[in-house]
Amino acid sequence: MAFQPPRGTRDFLPPAMAARRRLEDAWRRASVNAGFEEIDGPTFEHLDLYAVKSGEGIAGELFAFQRDGSDTEYALRPEFTPTLARMAAARGRSLPVPTRWFAIGPHFRAERPQRGRLREFRQWNLDVLGLPGPGADAEIIATTIAAMADLGLTPDDVVVRVSHRAVTASLLGGAGVAEADLPGAFDLLDRRGRLDEPAFAQCAATLGMDDETIRRFDDMATLTVPADGDVAGAAGAQGLAANDVAPLVDAAEALQAQSIADWCRIDLGIVRGLAYYTGLVFEVHEIAATGRAVAGGGRYDGLVSLFGGADVPACGMGMGDVVLGLVLEDRGLLDGESLLPRPDAFVITTDDEAAEAACLPTVVRLRRAGLHVRTSHRASRHLGKQLTEASKTNSRHAVILGAELVDGLALVKDLDSGEQTPVHMDDLESALGGAPP
Repeated sequence: MAFQPPRGTRDFLPPAMAARRRLEDAWRRASVNAGFEEIDGPTFEHLDLYAVKSGEGIAGELFAFQRDGSDTEYALRPEFTPTLARMAAARGRSLPVPTRWFAIGPHFRAERPQRGRLREFRQWNLDVLGLPGPGADAEIIATTIAAMADLGLTPDDVVVRVSHRAVTASLLGGAGVAEADLPGAFDLLDRRGRLDEPAFAQCAATLGMDDETIRRFDDMATLTVPADGDVAGAAGAQGLAANDVAPLVDAAEALQAQSIADWCRIDLGIVRGLAYYTGLVFEVHEIAATGRAVAGGGRYDGLVSLFGGADVPACGMGMGDVVLGLVLEDRGLLDGESLLPRPDAFVITTDDEAAEAACLPTVVRLRRAGLHVRTSHRASRHLGKQLTEASKTNSRHAVILGAELVDGLALVKDLDSGEQTPVHMDDLESALGGAPP
């Protein structure tokens, strides 16, 4: 039988694994440099943990299961925030303030696989607990940007779209949306970019909006301004008073303080769900025509208390590897083949009996010196074929053991320049850049 991987999952052969490590190294480096500490949790939790945040309906979106003979229901984790909140709640008063945590690991969604969306994926999470105010949110965004810059992306490639839930609620109210209809209006605002004009108008009408309210609502959904621009003026033009727009102005100033305003735009079309976020929200989008969402996050004050912990302010971000990988690949910034580790040396032997006997001891010596060393396992000792094999592994040097061993020498060939140099066997480690014997 020929088995295939489950639909919506991936095999990671060496080039793909090298690309994955490149992503995760950038995530981890940005996190550690910004003072975040790494954590992790189980890849499955009690199903009820996810229902606390998202309601019972979430069960249909998860890979849920029961242990044989037990009524206890579990689910593979679709996101990390509930696990983080559970861990923070368990620490109680011993939780340091502030807490800066990050996590990188596998996550699972029981949904239809498509380009940019898989059933199993890797995700990076950043969270700050215990700090109110936009400074912590801006720090999360700055750390996210640091990783993207590490990977070669620039403000010409991606944009961080930032909004604030309280400001959006004020604008919706000013546009004539009744308070009872706010949840539906937030949901519609979140879907605005995926709806054509007739569909948008029809959905808005079901919320009781007249033509004028729909027009103002649509204007608000498409309002954007640079993070270092006149945020107050732009929002005021939509009918917001100075007090109403203050949280958005504060957010823009916090982004400027982190020197990342050139990556960011204030965009009132961003809401990211009514039930979860409580203040500043943001999404990272590709600027190209595809406009793919790379990451998202925001403030979720009060979530930890839902899991039995203290009522602490919190904000966070999640970034998956699938869309990010596609964005990088499209720009030639994530070539797995070029990321494969390059051997320092490939040891080659001729048919000389002494050379054959010296091969394995030489490989062992060089590896103990901290060098990445390979050798041929082919029966043939044809020099040309072995050099071809060395080139295919992208080795830096070929160490040729032959008749020169009589004089205690090996030939070291630079496979980039073609230059060949006799080197005494006692000096091989130093010649190849390893630790001296």
